[in-house]
Amino acid sequence: MNEPTLNYVLCPGAATAAQAEGSDVHRMAYWEWNATGNPDHPHVIICVHGLSRQARDFDVLARALSRHARVVCPDVAGRGHSDWLADPMDYGLPRYAADMQALIAQLQARAPIATLDWVGTSMGGLIGMLLASDTPFASPVPIHRLVLNDVGPRVQWQALLRIGEYLGKPMVFTTLLQAADALRLISAGFGPHTEQQWLDLTAPMLRPRLEGGLQLHYDPDIAMPLQAMNPEMALASEAWLWAAYDSIRAQTLLIRGAQSDLLSVETAQAMAERGPRARIVSLSGVGHAPTLVADDQVALVARFLLPDWTAPQSDTPEAALATGAQP
Repeated sequence: MNEPTLNYVLCPGAATAAQAEGSDVHRMAYWEWNATGNPDHPHVIICVHGLSRQARDFDVLARALSRHARVVCPDVAGRGHSDWLADPMDYGLPRYAADMQALIAQLQARAPIATLDWVGTSMGGLIGMLLASDTPFASPVPIHRLVLNDVGPRVQWQALLRIGEYLGKPMVFTTLLQAADALRLISAGFGPHTEQQWLDLTAPMLRPRLEGGLQLHYDPDIAMPLQAMNPEMALASEAWLWAAYDSIRAQTLLIRGAQSDLLSVETAQAMAERGPRARIVSLSGVGHAPTLVADDQVALVARFLLPDWTAPQSDTPEAALATGAQP
């Protein structure tokens, strides 16, 4: 069975007192998948999750891609198996991008990377834009292909308000099934999933409570920067992200949930007309954000990243038809 290994990279910036052990660094966890037969395979694909999610969201996609490349899925700081940050206001794109620079440098030092690709969902896509840009946050190894999953430089303000309604709020569950039902309600935009698919997506979102029961895997303080944001700050961030996007030279695929409330049709169209001129694919029946679990979504990403992709029997032949769709 193809399963990942858990690894860590040390990044500048203090962790919480309980985790820091007196140092000014924090650990970022990452899961590495590799079924190529070559532990030093020169093609690396990094997959980065959304704001309140974690690395195991990519299990299905990573398992498929790992037949052809080393697939690295980090838990962004404050999530999953990564340390929580001492300063809650450090939870933001500059810190996340710097952490990814440290990760790529560690991977490169271990085994030279000939081709580096990036798959980013929502927040993970914004981080990828910075790593692929001509800015101080550029990757130490150039990004060749970039997949932006339902995100762009302009994020709809109403979507941020919606996310702020649940992000960081205490949620306690007695069972996995109860948690799955609750998370399905706030994740309706993810689109249809089988019961097993949803349970597989939910289980890594939880960790045991000392008092009993289950709680979400992340530091509640990741919500603080979002709570402090106002429309003026959002506009300033948008201008900064557009400048980064316009400097991207990587081949770029933009996946948009047709019902997304975070990435508008107008923003997607602008992304097709400027900067790297992203190729746009719209997925019907999905909002924010596609989980890249369904066979057709996996095949869509795989065919973009791997020109010689040969789909396993579980992939649906209709997947290729999505490639030319428009928002």
